[in-house]
Amino acid sequence: MRPIWKGSISFGLVNIPVDLMGAEEPKELSFSLMDSKDHAKIKYRRINADTGEEVPWKDIVKYYEFPDGSYVTVTDEDFEKADPKAAKTIEIESFIAADDLSPLYMEKPYYLVPGRGGEKAYVLLRDAMLKTDKIGIGRVTIRTRQSLCAIMACSEGLALILLRYAAELRGMEDLSLPADVRTTKKELELAVSLIDNLSEDWQPEKFKDEYEDALMARIEAKAKAGDQDLSEEEITEPQPAKVIDLVALLKKSVKTKRSAQQETVQPKEQKRKAT
Repeated sequence: MRPIWKGSISFGLVNIPVDLMGAEEPKELSFSLMDSKDHAKIKYRRINADTGEEVPWKDIVKYYEFPDGSYVTVTDEDFEKADPKAAKTIEIESFIAADDLSPLYMEKPYYLVPGRGGEKAYVLLRDAMLKTDKIGIGRVTIRTRQSLCAIMACSEGLALILLRYAAELRGMEDLSLPADVRTTKKELELAVSLIDNLSEDWQPEKFKDEYEDALMARIEAKAKAGDQDLSEEEITEPQPAKVIDLVALLKKSVKTKRSAQQETVQPKEQKRKAT
């Protein structure tokens, strides 16, 4: 795996050489485009606006256009030398309590791997953040954009999470949220009971994209049908629960969950007795 970015983490006078590695591995179906009239594939070409000829990638450059229509070309060297320190250094500007970072700010995960000679300082930073339950906040410049980022201990290493700036998040002031709705003590007790019954340790491997499987099954069914439309099933929209039904629904949910848990436990106990 090739690093996306190479540089260093700086906190105080400590400098740690690191490589930034992608942490995501997107798994999604890939679709192509075609003309519905003759099923010919759709191609995208890089066309010169004046000559109409296709331009190879090696001849394409970026440029910045001013309001008066004048422009300057911008090279990779310009991006790197605009702020050499920012281009190669993630300076941790502060440490915050891990619980203080709202998930709303989190955007994209990466892994940080120590470079040669940086192993000791890397482990020290990881262990210190684990001991204090803190995460580092700084800024990282990847390609052409500087982003706010969080550095946190993750298993045996360090992870870097790109963050949204506060100005990039909409406030909730303009949302139509319930202001005068109140719940009863009984409703709250039952809701808490249901949450308790549904609570378990986080096991991310248990979850998968079920929609993609269903979509693939439909695609395969269409292929067997000669690419003909399949008979449509009626889609029923879920109905919102009425307030007067909340207690009954919660009671039923709690009872259903408990019954499911008992059915899971009993076979295990019977198996122990059999042995």
